[in-house]
Amino acid sequence: MSIAPEEFRRQGARCAIWRDAPSWTGAKTAAIGRFVADHEEAGAALLDAVAAKLAGEGFEALIGPMDGDTWHSYRLIAESDGSPPFLMEPRSGPHDLRAFRAAGFAPIQRYVSARASVAAVLAAEPPALGEAFVVRPWDGTRAEELVLRLFDLSKAEFARAAFFKPITREAFLDLYRPLMAAVDPRLVLFAFDRRGEIAGFLFGFPDRLEGANPKTAVLKTYASAAHGAGRALANAFHRAIAELGYTQVIHALMHERNASLRRSGQYGATAFRRYALMGRKLA
Repeated sequence: MSIAPEEFRRQGARCAIWRDAPSWTGAKTAAIGRFVADHEEAGAALLDAVAAKLAGEGFEALIGPMDGDTWHSYRLIAESDGSPPFLMEPRSGPHDLRAFRAAGFAPIQRYVSARASVAAVLAAEPPALGEAFVVRPWDGTRAEELVLRLFDLSKAEFARAAFFKPITREAFLDLYRPLMAAVDPRLVLFAFDRRGEIAGFLFGFPDRLEGANPKTAVLKTYASAAHGAGRALANAFHRAIAELGYTQVIHALMHERNASLRRSGQYGATAFRRYALMGRKLA
């Protein structure tokens, strides 16, 4: 059972503390999320106070910003070209990075979002490889069933990822139900192998923050259980958004050591935002 977070405040800053966070390098770890600071000094003072409190409770490490686990909001913006945020992108305040650094935190995981024109992506599209796959979009029906299918595939694919923490099916449904109204079924894709078994999925959506008629589509997540399925899904996604009239694509929130970042470069995408999960060991 998840432990409810504790709200923590000091003058000019506030945060929440999760005491059941995923472990960092085997240490007893707490997560700091919902972080807001009016200025660097206030944020650093808050983080130092939290560190002292949790060290006294026997905790050995802190990570953040993270709202309890990686299923929820986490990461702060470390570098940016100043372009507007996109739908489902992590947000952070102008003082967050400096406050975390001043309090002795350093990046422990790094991520990248990259952008490209759809025309350039299609021109650079790497050829399919591996066995043949059939890629089909979601038919737009039985949304709850779709979310649970994504849950099963995500759990299997990401269980080996750093800071993975199990979540219940009901909690996953609660996360994704509010998003389904913004989803275009044509941008949620499944890859099937020759036996008709699911070999991977891709979750994309229009960037609704651009307004009623967005020109950017976001490739949020894709996962594959067979060699070549990920590339087949990405190629199909790019062709689909071209046919739908999108002119820009965002490859969102890729881990710096993930194969998806290398593939994004193959498509000619360039980084426009970098993010970090920060960590601090406690004495």
